[in-house]
Amino acid sequence: MCGIAGFTNFRINYETNEGEWKAVLKRMNAVQKHRGPDEDGIFLREHCGMAHVRLSIIDLSSGQQPMVRREDGAEFTICYNGELYNMMELKQELRGEGVRFQTNSDTEVILAGYIHYGKAFVERLDGIFSFAIWDGAREKFLLYRDRVGIKPCFYTVKDNTLVFSSEIKGILSFPGIHAEVDKDGLCEVFGLGPAKTYGNGVFRGIREVLPGHFLEFDADGCRQHCYWQVKSLPHEESFEETVERTRYLIENAVKKQMLSDVPICTFLSGGVDSSLVTAICSENLRKQGKLLSTYSFDFKDNDVNFQANAFQPSQDRPWVDVVRDHAKTQHFYLECRNEELYDYLFEAVDARDLPCMADVESSMLYFCRKVAKQHKVTLTGECADEIFGGYPWFHKKECFEADCFPWSMDFTPRTMLLKDEVLTELPLEEYAKEAYHRTIGETPVLEGENAEEKRRREISYLNLKWFMQTLLDRMDRTSMHAGLEARVPFADHHIIEYVWNVPWSMKCHDGVVKGLLRAAGRGYLPDDVLYRRKSPYPKTYDPAYEQLVRKQMLEVMNDSGAPLCRLIDKKKVESFMRQPSDYARPFYGQLMAGPQLLAYLLQVNYWLEHYQIRLI
Repeated sequence: MCGIAGFTNFRINYETNEGEWKAVLKRMNAVQKHRGPDEDGIFLREHCGMAHVRLSIIDLSSGQQPMVRREDGAEFTICYNGELYNMMELKQELRGEGVRFQTNSDTEVILAGYIHYGKAFVERLDGIFSFAIWDGAREKFLLYRDRVGIKPCFYTVKDNTLVFSSEIKGILSFPGIHAEVDKDGLCEVFGLGPAKTYGNGVFRGIREVLPGHFLEFDADGCRQHCYWQVKSLPHEESFEETVERTRYLIENAVKKQMLSDVPICTFLSGGVDSSLVTAICSENLRKQGKLLSTYSFDFKDNDVNFQANAFQPSQDRPWVDVVRDHAKTQHFYLECRNEELYDYLFEAVDARDLPCMADVESSMLYFCRKVAKQHKVTLTGECADEIFGGYPWFHKKECFEADCFPWSMDFTPRTMLLKDEVLTELPLEEYAKEAYHRTIGETPVLEGENAEEKRRREISYLNLKWFMQTLLDRMDRTSMHAGLEARVPFADHHIIEYVWNVPWSMKCHDGVVKGLLRAAGRGYLPDDVLYRRKSPYPKTYDPAYEQLVRKQMLEVMNDSGAPLCRLIDKKKVESFMRQPSDYARPFYGQLMAGPQLLAYLLQVNYWLEHYQIRLI
């Protein structure tokens, strides 16, 4: 996996100041070096420049980028981040058309495919990716992103210049672009965070290529094209046929995402999602005489401090042991201490370029760094809950009927600590409501579907466009910040397309949460694991961690120069911290309750200060 960056302007000849612009490309590479610690490269021509850092996983000896190919006197160049799972089929097809290859890399397959078939070639790609192509024949620049948005791609257009990067920090390193946040950006942070509107980069003027879209930029300007989206169609298969089809799609997704020239591992929590991915991986590796390595994560002394609640009914460790023995893996138990969890809060902001999921994200970053010492590629169980309906808000009546994002039912924590004058200036609840209704209005409908099934689709669509994107961002930034590629087989677009149209009575068969997924996993896992009640990613319940966060928040509130003091009311914070913590009332998702709210605000303060953000 890699990091990409670059710029293009059809009114500038970059080659006249070659040294200056190559220095810019090198700087864009330097700030994303964590995404590709193995190699780097730059490309500069009259109207464009590209920069690339590489984490070598496929075709270790070649495949360097940016990659140039010349056809009929024209030059075509690609800068690519991703993995192409149908590389061999496409390569064979192109060879049949007379195309010759110089490397074994998927990068060259994409570039050759574009040259041969044109910009719609992206529809043939099965993988996770963001990539840029310079088309020298047509004087055109294109930016592509995979269907689901697993790999990131940000951009801005300023003074006729398109600047792009895998991460926002790459764009901010371009001359003349400054870290500015306007009222809409603050509404994103306080009204929606740690989520953000899809396509929105939060920083003023910075956008994100939408999943399933590509940009076309030339002398006439910038145009956006959609090449994929979910479609609502009747589901005509029986439950038994649906189970078999789902099983095939999951097996196929896991197997193709095992593609790697370096050893792979899996994250194993003991829940049905990661356990199923692990079991499929392990079985396939055993056939090759190989042993799968697995990793589980927890917090030091969590067995002592754990408090069971509706969101986290049980601990993971006993279930990890069951799956480890069943799947016969080489397992590693990783633990994080309070001090590390707190310290990584701020590096997690560096990784995301935004305030994020507080200690949920900082712990993931810490664990990814540990795993990256032994492996470059891991498979995870992320995204199954969004696709198969695993979260509580798919099932609770109050969430089903709510006129708001179901993972943020209680808006009070988002406003109760802000200064009154800030609340007057920022229409937080109205901003969030508008974002919610805009997404509801985009939901693909099926003619003739009853009101209940229509609402099921709306909640599913909200999860695909919002909650899943937040977790995909978390997984990409934390893993790639550590030099680790994390793959998410459940987010395979074939699975999403199929399950999207499966009726709720099958997804939740016999009233069992994720009943379809569990039925599809029969034979791979023991039934007690398959039908274990959901327990999400672990978090710490140690009061000592909360004291660390509270102590730091008081220090920030007593520092008149802290940027957060312009936004947060000190008296409100002090009153809030005198109240007992309620871990069973999260303000975002299932994991972010009172302690995480304080940690999130500390991240906001660090973000404003470290990025030298100008509020406008």
